[in-house]
Amino acid sequence: MPPQQLKVNGKVHTVDVAPDTPLLWILRDTLDLKGTKYGCGIGNCGACTVLLAGKPARSCQTLLDDVGTDPVTTIEGLSLDGNHPVQLAWQEIDVPQCGYCQAGQILAASALLAATPHPTDAQIDAAMSSNICRCGTYPRIRQAIHKAASSTTK
Repeated sequence: MPPQQLKVNGKVHTVDVAPDTPLLWILRDTLDLKGTKYGCGIGNCGACTVLLAGKPARSCQTLLDDVGTDPVTTIEGLSLDGNHPVQLAWQEIDVPQCGYCQAGQILAASALLAATPHPTDAQIDAAMSSNICRCGTYPRIRQAIHKAASSTTK
């Protein structure tokens, strides 16, 4: 199989892996982007969430062949210096406890705000319901999403 091109965080990479390789392992092992975490391996927990063409995708279940030419954004590519409104709100509200799920949570939240700039609690709960936080920081996650939404209108 010939090497394939993959656009990650705005940069085109040539990867020489099997087309059925999960995106998670390409990001972590081939491209050395360790922010995307392995959680359950079956797409249920959300720790491996990345943005694929701006929409949340489970990288543990997304194969290289499934990516095609769609751009991939990882937590490392959300902003150059960590100043994305969601990242800033996460810090201000002090959302994480252990932090393991937070990259996936932040990417899912940024996709929500891109689609729905001022979500209701119900919209936040629906959009974030498939991202599991074992520490139970859900109230702070919701608060941070509201904070990020309000900061983007200033």
